[in-house]
Amino acid sequence: MSDRREERLTLLREALVNERTLHLRDAATLCGVSEMTIRRDLHTCSQSISLIGGRLIKVSPQASAYDLIEQQALGYPAKYRLCQRALSFIDEGDTLFIDCGSTLLPLLGFLARFKALTVVTYALNVATSVAKLPSVRLIVLGGLYYPASQSFGGERLAEKIRGLGINKALITAAGIDDDQGVSCFHFHEVAPKKAAIATAEKRILLADTRKMGVVRPAYFATLGDFDVLVTDDEQVSKRFEAGLASMPDIAITWP
Repeated sequence: MSDRREERLTLLREALVNERTLHLRDAATLCGVSEMTIRRDLHTCSQSISLIGGRLIKVSPQASAYDLIEQQALGYPAKYRLCQRALSFIDEGDTLFIDCGSTLLPLLGFLARFKALTVVTYALNVATSVAKLPSVRLIVLGGLYYPASQSFGGERLAEKIRGLGINKALITAAGIDDDQGVSCFHFHEVAPKKAAIATAEKRILLADTRKMGVVRPAYFATLGDFDVLVTDDEQVSKRFEAGLASMPDIAITWP
């Protein structure tokens, strides 16, 4: 790699420390080169910076392609414990927004004990499991299907969510970072997650220790957007708890 290219990449990494994203045009101006040169730089060495939708984003060294089947097998005991703890926030008569992904799948079996629940979801795997529960009313939000996450996306998803009376939103994330916020792998998930967070009376974020300090491509919230953080590590909880001066209403809990 040329010295000039490395200098440009270093400059871009430094710029992304303070900004979540940087438009390709602005990156080219910052470095004094063309947009095509920036594209070539990132193609040659893109371990820490990705170009998505015309914007540069800082990515975690741990970032990789998302595969739901693979994710279901990763950290299952921790996810099970998180869901056990999240169960204490659910009451009879609730209308729950249940996010896509693998973290919340263990929760679905616990829902059979309730006599009156409504579940709202845009995830096919969640809907398939909930459909087997006779006492749970199911609202499935459809659209364009994304096989990698077994979920739906579309322009009207957020509008439909905002039109529902959601008591509690159970949200999952693929990354939580002190500076970069809460993020996921797929951009089509951003709109429904944001709509559920804005609509619900209580917002509950579930994330195991593997997600902490990680940045994924699609940013959708700050930690302060949630009322509860359910995680599986007391030390991680205390670290976040120490920085909650600006977020007085958030409660942190662990199994």
